[in-house]
Amino acid sequence: MITTRPRAALIGGGALLAMAAVAVLTLGTGDFPIAPGDVVKTLFGQGTAAQAFIVNELRLPRVITAILVGMALAAGGAIFQSVTRNPLGSPDILGITGGAGAAALTVVILGGSSAQLSLAAVAGGVGTALVIQLIGGRRGLQGYRFILIGIGMTAILNGIVGYLLTKGVQMESARAMLWLTGSFDGRGWEEAVPLLIVLAIAIPVLVLLCGPALRMLEMGDDIAAALGVPVKRLRNGSLLLAAVVVAFAAAAAGPVNFVALIAPNIARRLTRSPGPNLLPSIAIGALLTVGADWLAMHSGYPIPVGVVTGLLGGAYLVWLLTTERKAGRI
Repeated sequence: MITTRPRAALIGGGALLAMAAVAVLTLGTGDFPIAPGDVVKTLFGQGTAAQAFIVNELRLPRVITAILVGMALAAGGAIFQSVTRNPLGSPDILGITGGAGAAALTVVILGGSSAQLSLAAVAGGVGTALVIQLIGGRRGLQGYRFILIGIGMTAILNGIVGYLLTKGVQMESARAMLWLTGSFDGRGWEEAVPLLIVLAIAIPVLVLLCGPALRMLEMGDDIAAALGVPVKRLRNGSLLLAAVVVAFAAAAAGPVNFVALIAPNIARRLTRSPGPNLLPSIAIGALLTVGADWLAMHSGYPIPVGVVTGLLGGAYLVWLLTTERKAGRI
């Protein structure tokens, strides 16, 4: 049974409204500026032919991709942080996005197609998650043990990425670096639709099936098991599904760093509720990616969105580590 907390519903609804406002601003941004009111009219079929083409054909797929990527990364991050019971339990830090990046980079260096790149990213992210679970063994993946395993995997994958970049020709390496930074530039419906399908399946499962059980799991394995929660199956299944969601997000836009770390932490602090806080996290994640994309487009010189999220996320990570140390949890 799902219970809706008023504060969580308010935070999630506010984040969705803010995300919609920023999305409208982003749709009107570009070489052909369009006023927010005209953007709204165009979305409802009342704009001019030129506005309809620019908004619906050129800009809307990018914005939709940004929204979906933010939702996917936030959902994955919320699950990882809940299972590990650690605010640092992010797919970025644990190597999931690194695995997707290394696999996709291999395809780029070999001259593969965009479809092959996407498939490789998904396989790399999910494969990395399975390796981490295998290394965890019977003792399970909890707390800082999971974090340390993930950091080790990230270091290995970064070494692989560096080696592959030295083997690629200049054009291939430039394409690979842009992808590895994370960007929504040039993204179309072919990137958005697969991710939309995955989220349409995964989010109901995570919210309705995994969410309540994960809330009980945060009380401890013994208590959760006494309440009838299949602890090992829940932990492994939710982590695998979260890894699939994050890998598809990486396939759509590259590894947009730190959204999976920041969004669940913000949601938890704002809602003050236990558990993964999936719905508020998803709404905040979408707001972060759309907002970061808008900032990237207004930076004076267009930059990949991953640069913006990296700057914001790096500062937040330093603050989070300082807070955890002062609280005696590190």
